[in-house]
This record gives sequence, C-alpha cells and structure tokens, in this order.
Amino acid sequence: MTRVSRVATHLSEAQVKAKLNSAANFRQQQKWLVVYNALVDPRPAEAIAKHTGTSLRTVHQVVSDYNRFGSAAIETPGKGGRRRSYLSWEAEVNFLAPFVEQAVAGHISTVALIQQAFEQQVGQAVDSSTIYRLLERHQWRKLVPRPAHPQAVAAQQAAFKQTSHSKSNNS
Repeated sequence: MTRVSRVATHLSEAQVKAKLNSAANFRQQQKWLVVYNALVDPRPAEAIAKHTGTSLRTVHQVVSDYNRFGSAAIETPGKGGRRRSYLSWEAEVNFLAPFVEQAVAGHISTVALIQQAFEQQVGQAVDSSTIYRLLERHQWRKLVPRPAHPQAVAAQQAAFKQTSHSKSNNS
C-alpha cells in the first residue's frame, strides 16, 4: 500500500485557494495546486502528480518543503536570475558612467582598464570574463578604430604614394 501525501495545515483551504489564484507565475501556481490537492484530497503522490501535471519528485519536494517551512517554501523567487553578483544593476550603471563619459570624449576604454577599476571597487580580483559579461549586459560592444577607410581605393593610394614627395624623400 502506498503512502498518502498530506500537508500540514499552515493555511486554511480558502487561503491556499486564494494563493493558487493569485500566484505570480506558472511554477508557483503548480506548487500551490499540489498543496491544495494534498490538503483537500490527500492521496498517494503518484495520483497528485498525475492530476496536477507534475512529476512525482516535484510532488514529494513541494509537500516536504511546505510541511517544514510553510507558505514561504512555495513563494520563492523562482528559477534563474542574477542572485550572485558583485554589484547590483544600478551600481554597475554608476560604475560604467565614467567610462561612458570618456568614450563620448573620444578616449578608448580597454577591458584591462575597466577590470582594474572594477577590482578596486569590489575589493578582490576578478576574471576578465566577468568584465566581458558586465559589458555585454550593458550593451557595450567592441569598437576598434578601423585600419582603413571603407571607401578607400587601393590603386589611387598606391599612385599617390608614387607621385607624392614627402619630406623623407627630399633629404
């Protein structure tokens, strides 16, 4: 005989139903649906998983988390996101502001220069890939002075070099 999945009565049936209806995203809604099913009609986890369209592992995990931590276990920020960062978004914008001003003035900002300033601000060494990701997050792109004008004609330049008299040739 399989075990019946039950949840602790942290919230009443009406409160769980209200949380289900006001869930912030689909994943949260699924979790509340698992809790609601285990609260209203306790039955084996396999049956709850089939009814809610989740996996057996998800049902076990949600029931276990809810029983231990209550509604806080269901209302988590979700998957993904940037939770481990050196600086917040606003701090990154403020950090890059002087480099933007320098670029507008015509100065070249290199990754090594930005990395040195970043390490000084956060107080520890960081890999150059951290700086490249920072620049990509803020839509910076690699701009390099072009080696030649795009409309230059090589034959005309070669002819000009042959016919012009530079100071070095007059010596």
